Amino acid sequence: MKYKILIMALSITLIISLSACSQSDVVGKVAKTSFKSVLEAMPNEIKEDEINGGWSLSAPDESARFIWSKDYSKSPMHDIMIEFDAKPFINAGLDVSKLPKGIFLEDKIMLGTELGNDELKYSGKPTPSASFNKLVENYRKSIGYHEALDHYGVDLGDGNKFEWAKDMGTNDKDIVFVVNPEIFINAGVNPDKVEGWKYADVETKDDSGKPIKVKKFLKPFDIK
Repeated sequence: MKYKILIMALSITLIISLSACSQSDVVGKVAKTSFKSVLEAMPNEIKEDEINGGWSLSAPDESARFIWSKDYSKSPMHDIMIEFDAKPFINAGLDVSKLPKGIFLEDKIMLGTELGNDELKYSGKPTPSASFNKLVENYRKSIGYHEALDHYGVDLGDGNKFEWAKDMGTNDKDIVFVVNPEIFINAGVNPDKVEGWKYADVETKDDSGKPIKVKKFLKPFDIK
């Protein structure tokens, strides 16, 4: 009898555990579907990026791009990154020689991170959506939910992100390039004079879950 009770208790624990895991992955699941909706809404802005070994999604004004790899074993620099025009920052006082090495190239600024050296396998031909799904599945910690803006996002490291709306039909910021201003201010930028970027307080949470506000450069776009 005790053995049966033990088996029942273990079964209940397993069911609860599986249910909790399923619920905790809601962010990952909706991140996939909502990002796919963004791709479907911006077909002309999606391109295969041979130089970076992946895909790029350009802003409507082509001033910035989000780039994600389709094979981490072949990424030349970053597996995920944003790239944007340096000119507005230079015009606002940026001394590019004071930036960390590898961030400024020609007339662009690149912020990103390496995730690993995985050789990604696909059931069919790689697509932008399939490659993004691999990112979510293999590096789930890089995907988050920004409650204040009802956005999902990819963490690019060092306080930089690319975010998109959970529902573009109800959100006026469908995609947002999010940049940590610290290295730019340290390199001479007047944050209030960077044309095309908003310097603003952003509501977020610290590691303990406590609500805080942090300064960011934001470049939002309304797609729909």
